[in-house]
Amino acid sequence: MNKNKYIFLNGLVDLAQSRLGSKIIYKTDEFFAPAKRIINPWPPVFKEGVFDKHGKWMDGWETRRKRTKGHDYLVLKLGKPGKIHKVDIDTSYFNGNQPSKVSLDACFSRTKSPNKNSKWINILKKKSTKPNSHHFFTIKNRSVFTHVRLNIFPDGGVARLRIYGEMIVNKKFGKKTINLTSVLNGSTPIACNNEHFGRAENILAPGSGKNMGDGWETRRSRGKNYDWLILKCATSGKIGKIQIDTHHFKGNYPNKCSLQAANLNGKISTKNIINKSKNWKLLLNKVKLNPHKKHNFSNRLMKNKKINYIRINIYPDGGISRIRVFGKAD
Repeated sequence: MNKNKYIFLNGLVDLAQSRLGSKIIYKTDEFFAPAKRIINPWPPVFKEGVFDKHGKWMDGWETRRKRTKGHDYLVLKLGKPGKIHKVDIDTSYFNGNQPSKVSLDACFSRTKSPNKNSKWINILKKKSTKPNSHHFFTIKNRSVFTHVRLNIFPDGGVARLRIYGEMIVNKKFGKKTINLTSVLNGSTPIACNNEHFGRAENILAPGSGKNMGDGWETRRSRGKNYDWLILKCATSGKIGKIQIDTHHFKGNYPNKCSLQAANLNGKISTKNIINKSKNWKLLLNKVKLNPHKKHNFSNRLMKNKKINYIRINIYPDGGISRIRVFGKAD
């Protein structure tokens, strides 16, 4: 097994990502670069020598230089309400045009846009920013929020805003068959040993992957190693079919994969889940994978067993676009 330091995802997902339905509903300005780019789920890029009619093309949100009092801000409506644990305010490629400081406010509103009666709560006080850097902050307020306001002082550019938290999903599945590993149903990533090229939570996303960056991909392994990822299902269920999708991964797909599963109840630390997962029962024996393909399997090993956690093992490394596990909610 790869001896890299474990990545503790702790069931948190990026609540700000556009594919969950999150939208920018207001911005004071977006002269140089549109605000909607700030919630693009893929990492920012830099295009050398590319300009548009307003100036240098930048992959993020960038306002003009402010010549009046005040500061710029935008309002983000979360696709799903959630509790915010951590944020990353990313100024990648903004070097000399990043804001001087940033802060965050949040509120809960039952309407699309907050109104004068909405109570905004400051969840991150003014913090200084650096050029071309990730700025990670822990949020202590555990209230459920629907909207976030990013304030930049006085102006400038931010490449990405990531809001990591618990998505509140109020769905009643009944006894119908659902995708137990869909983020829209409430599935979350718990831990993995590596996500060098693609974030683990990508494999839970709806729809087909847009490119290789829209999947989970590990670095090249050397020696007798393998990579792994642990997911919590949307709910406990009995699994019927499994789909492993290597869409876009043509020269870097895993050679083989296997799945293990368990049904865990009560509060268990992520560290204990990782340690015990090595001994979970096999849901899918080690199977050969192919490039750029949807692989469909029937559950033959745990057909009548309820499960709510899944461990994906890939041998020795590589990328998976999506995992879809269909079963009856229990």
